Amino acid sequence: MAKIAQVSAKYIIHASINIEGVVDRHDVIGAVFGQTEGLLGSDLELRELQRSGRIGRIEVNVDTKQGKTTGEIVIPSSLDKAETSIVGAALEIIQRIGPCNAKIRVSSIEDIRISKRQFVIERAKELLRTLTEGVLPDSQELADEVAYSVRVMEITEFGRERLAAGPGIDESDEIVVVEGRADVINLLKHGFKNAIAMNGTSVPETIVELCKKKTVTVFVDGDRGGDLIIKELLDVTEIDFVTKAPDGKEVEEITKKEIHKALRSKVAAEQVKLEISKAPEPTSSQSRSSSPQRARPAPRQEQSHSRNDHPQRQGDRFDRNSDRRRSPPQRAEAKKEPSDKERTTFQKMLEDLIGTRGAYILDKNLEILGKVPVSELSSTIKSLANGIYSIVFDGVIDKDLILVAERGNVSFLVGMDAKIKTGGRITVLTTESFS
Repeated sequence: MAKIAQVSAKYIIHASINIEGVVDRHDVIGAVFGQTEGLLGSDLELRELQRSGRIGRIEVNVDTKQGKTTGEIVIPSSLDKAETSIVGAALEIIQRIGPCNAKIRVSSIEDIRISKRQFVIERAKELLRTLTEGVLPDSQELADEVAYSVRVMEITEFGRERLAAGPGIDESDEIVVVEGRADVINLLKHGFKNAIAMNGTSVPETIVELCKKKTVTVFVDGDRGGDLIIKELLDVTEIDFVTKAPDGKEVEEITKKEIHKALRSKVAAEQVKLEISKAPEPTSSQSRSSSPQRARPAPRQEQSHSRNDHPQRQGDRFDRNSDRRRSPPQRAEAKKEPSDKERTTFQKMLEDLIGTRGAYILDKNLEILGKVPVSELSSTIKSLANGIYSIVFDGVIDKDLILVAERGNVSFLVGMDAKIKTGGRITVLTTESFS
């Protein structure tokens, strides 16, 4: 007799049996065939269906406890949905198995193709994941891997100290000084061939010589060690620009995007030097510039003490009066009008800053001393004292900013808009000024 296996079937009928007595497995199978015989016609006769292979082997599992038998009937079927459902329903007409009353209930008809399809999907996902991760890299990944290996091979040794450096140190007019060999490798990996390492905290003689000949940008880690290296380089040699990795990160571990962002945000060494020297004590130039202002009010203060027995209150009145006395010379000083070159430069920088919330700080030669966020503009003006000629920023000029700029001897304030159109001796320019 030809019979089909369960694995080749499309559906599986699951039925539960409850028998009020003790019976064996062959008793259940005999009842299934015997009591359904002639019930469904010749086309759905179970014996003929099993002989033709359209119904598989009927599995019966029984368990006897306390004089009662329970179990399950499993019938694989390759019939269509309707015929399989009819065969399943026919099982439920069986009321006796052997000498005992019985009840059969079809619990489910399983479409095994669904479980097979789910297995195929899960296995396909696993195979695709393996394929994309390690078996078949695309052309871009191959190109990147080859380029990376070539760039790492290009690392050279430079100078008497045999410092790790990129191959472009000799030819390039601008170089990047970093802390160690790993930093050079990371920059080389991302296409920067003009980096050279210090290989320690002490400044090698080779670095000192290079700083005399080339434009130097110092690129250090975003930690306390990086600050110390910057201070030492400022003391022993001449550098042009300074930049740092993001806080808490090292140059050797940052991404290409972070490298470009850091190098675009570099600040002039003069600005860093002023900030460092300002922190512990005022610089000598600041002391000289501030001494005349302290010398002028001194005689007036002595006169005020002679005219009043309450020096503290009289001093308060003097401070207000002295401000008014000093203000006429400031108003008398003519405001500077921007030259054609300055107007062109201011307009171009203002357009570049649209939407950045940043500020350019310029010297008298219209060279950029640094770029800072607008939120830090006031503190930067105070820290640089008299070193700023003009400021171009993406923001609104208000009274507080004008007061801070006046104390810093700024000549031009250029912003997107202004709440105050006049700034005393400071020339205020907005986008309307260039239209």
